[in-house]
Order: sequence, then structure tokens, then C-alpha cells
Amino acid sequence: MALFIILSKLTQKGAETLFENPDRVREVNKELERMGVKVLHQYLVFGDFDFLNIVEAENEERLARALINLNMRGTIRTTTYRIMELSRLLRMLKEAKLEREKKIPKKE
Repeated sequence: MALFIILSKLTQKGAETLFENPDRVREVNKELERMGVKVLHQYLVFGDFDFLNIVEAENEERLARALINLNMRGTIRTTTYRIMELSRLLRMLKEAKLEREKKIPKKE
């Protein structure tokens, strides 16, 4: 499964919807899950964006379909980043180092 950060900003319509129905956030999370995107963590953000979500999806295409669906509604605008867990990066670096050591002759 692929991990992503979704930064979202409410539109005026989205802010009004959330004010009238605060549980809408959880309803949208359930909709995303039905579309194959699982919300792992969700945070309120103070700054240029309103929410930061860490989500998991099978691939970029699955996430793109879900985000197009959400953005079409006119209640949010999103910016998305693909992320990788640090442990995966460290494992890749160790593997790359081992491969490099096999190819470079040892100096004696």
C-alpha cells in the first residue's frame, strides 16, 4: 500500500457544510474508505491549509479517482504528496550500500 499526505483547504461552501454538520468529516472518511483510500491520521492545521491527512491507498490511480471525486464537490481543494516511511528508506540505503560494496573491489 502507498502512503500519501493530503493537505486540504475548505472552500466557503465547505466551511459552511462543516459548521452545519461537524460529523461530515467522518462521513467523508467513510466515503474515501469505500473508494479504496483509508484515512490513517487526520489533523487540524493552522496556516495555509485547514487539514492534514495521512492516507493509504493501493496506488496513485486509486487515490486520484477519490480526490477528483472530492474536489468536484466544491467543498475542498487538495494538495497531495507521496510519502515513504523512514524505515523503508533506511532499508533501501542499506541494500544499496551492500550492492555497491559487491561491485567495488577492496583496496589492500
